[in-house]
Amino acid sequence: MPVDAKAALSALPAGLAADVLSAFTEVVTNFEQHRWEPSELNGGKLCEAVFTTVDGYLSGTYSPRAVKPRNMVQACQGLEQKYPQAVRSARIQIPRMLIGLYEIRNNRGVGHAGGDVDPNQMDATVVLYMSKWLVAELVRLLHTCSTQEAADVVEELVERQIALVWQRGDKKRVLQAGLSRKEQLLLLLAGVTDATESEVIRWMEHGNKHNLRNQTLRPLHKARWIEFDEGDGTLRLLPPGIEEAEKLIKSLQR
Repeated sequence: MPVDAKAALSALPAGLAADVLSAFTEVVTNFEQHRWEPSELNGGKLCEAVFTTVDGYLSGTYSPRAVKPRNMVQACQGLEQKYPQAVRSARIQIPRMLIGLYEIRNNRGVGHAGGDVDPNQMDATVVLYMSKWLVAELVRLLHTCSTQEAADVVEELVERQIALVWQRGDKKRVLQAGLSRKEQLLLLLAGVTDATESEVIRWMEHGNKHNLRNQTLRPLHKARWIEFDEGDGTLRLLPPGIEEAEKLIKSLQR
């Protein structure tokens, strides 16, 4: 029987399940909004929640809320030694993934000053997909389901949180009715690095390229919300536009 996304973490104490989902949601939401540093920082919170879950899974007793180990690396390595007969995913694979994720959070210019690099899309992408894998693996362990079923649950969880825009392949649709063209454009561009004018016309199902340029694209370019290159037709959000998109998303998800 397929796992219901609503019950994905129902085996956990409510507070711990909420900690996992909250941290995961923040990773996904900040990534969608191109906020690389907050996305990476929340990867650290997810590490703590997932570690607490795995520790409880192996010991048989769950903490009611996520607990931060004094030393994450040593704590993860300790699970491998403490439970030598336990399922490999819980004692080795998840803990080792946590160590990698925590390393990015702490030593790539995110958690502390003086890291090797500034927060960036590449690192945030790694954090996003490691986070998806970790949550999917928790679902697989808790429900004894296949990896594909667990991955499907995670994608459904993502869609529940980022349900303002639907996407399948190269198709995107704004799900919220009654939004202005400006608001639709902000939502569509919030989830991509850049897009083309022809893609936006197709996504918005707007038949008049001339009107879209004059009424939406050029005014937003002039306001510095987007960078619109009329030569090659590329579009991307600028920092003021990202800020406006964040405000819009928060107001619509209340």
